[in-house]
Amino acid sequence: MTPREGSQASRRLRSCATERRPLRVAWSPDLSNIALSMLFVMDPIGSIEIDKDTTFVLMLAAQQRGHRVFYCQPTELSVEEGKPVACVQAVTLRREVGHHADLGAPRTLSLDDDIDVVFQRKDPPVDIDYVTATQILALCRRALVLNRPDTVIWANEKLYAVQFPDLMPETRVSRRIPEFIDFLAKLGGEMIVKPLGGKGGEGVFHLRHDDRNLFSILEQVTGFGTRWAMAQRYVPEVRQGDKRILLLEGEPLGAVLRVPAKGETRANLHVGGTAARTSLDAPDRRIVERLRPHLQRDGLFFVGIDVIGGCLTEVNVTSPTGIQEINALEGVHLENRVIEAAEHRAARHRAAAPLVHRSSDS
Repeated sequence: MTPREGSQASRRLRSCATERRPLRVAWSPDLSNIALSMLFVMDPIGSIEIDKDTTFVLMLAAQQRGHRVFYCQPTELSVEEGKPVACVQAVTLRREVGHHADLGAPRTLSLDDDIDVVFQRKDPPVDIDYVTATQILALCRRALVLNRPDTVIWANEKLYAVQFPDLMPETRVSRRIPEFIDFLAKLGGEMIVKPLGGKGGEGVFHLRHDDRNLFSILEQVTGFGTRWAMAQRYVPEVRQGDKRILLLEGEPLGAVLRVPAKGETRANLHVGGTAARTSLDAPDRRIVERLRPHLQRDGLFFVGIDVIGGCLTEVNVTSPTGIQEINALEGVHLENRVIEAAEHRAARHRAAAPLVHRSSDS
C-alpha cells in the first residue's frame, strides 16, 4: 500500500467509526426484477488498469444493469456482535483512465442486512490477512458471497488442481529441496517450479539439472525450506501458448491463449505474453467435464483454469482474470453473463431465507 492509499484508508476508517447510515426499504427474497446491492471486496480501486482488469468490468456491468455498486478493501471488513460488517463506499464507474471511479462517503453496512451479493476479488497472496477477511465473509448468511468463502480458504490456486493427477503434468508439492532435486532427476532433468502463493507468473522458474543457480533458485522459492512450493514437469507446448479457460458455474464462458514472449517461459500477459484467439479442443473439454461437478459442489462460481498441451496446471479461484482480453478478441461482453448469473443465484439464495427489513439508497 502506498502512503497515499494508507492515508485514504485511515480517513475511511475514521469516517466509518463515526457514521452508520442504514438504508431503509422493505425487502423480499424475490430478486429477479429488482436492483441489487453488490459489494466488491478488492485491491485499491484507484490502482487498477481499467483496460485489463476483470473486476472493473464486472463492476461496470453491475452498474449498467441497474444495481447499486459498493467497494471496500479486505481491511475494511469487521465483525459486530457476531455479524459481518464492512466500511464501504458507493462507487460510480466510467471508462476514463485516471477518473474511472467516483467514491461516495464511507459508511458501515451490515452485509446480511444491506448487501445482496459480495464478490470477493482480492488478488493473492492468500496470506493470513486474506484468510481472516475470508473467514469474516464466511459469517454471511443472507448475503451471497462469490466464490464460497470456506472453499476459497482451502482451494489454493495451485493445490485445488492436484485432486486430478491424471489431468495434470507430473507434480510434486514440498518444502524440502532434496525432494525437488530427486523429482527433477525423475523427470529427466527439466521442470517448472513456483511458489504456492504467487500470482501472475511471480516466482515461476524453468529449471534444468545443469543450471548453476539450481540450488539458489530452490532456496528462494522455498524460503530456504520454510515454504511449500510446487514443481511440475515442463510441458514444451507452452511455447504455443498457455490457455486460460474461464468457467462460470462449471460451464465454459470463454478462453484466451496467452503466448509467451521470445526467450520467456511464462505466458502471463503482464510479463510480456500476447493474447490470441483460441477455442476448446477435446482435451480441454475432458478437463472441464471432470471439474464441473467439483466446482459446482464447492461453490466455485467463477474460476479460471490454465491448460498447457492438454494438461491442467492451475485452477484459479481468488480473482480470475481474462474477461477483457477475451472481449477484445471475440467482440463479446462476458461480464454481463457473469452478473446475470449472479442475479439468478442471488434470487435462489434468498428464496429460502425469511423476509428481512433492509436498507436502500434513494
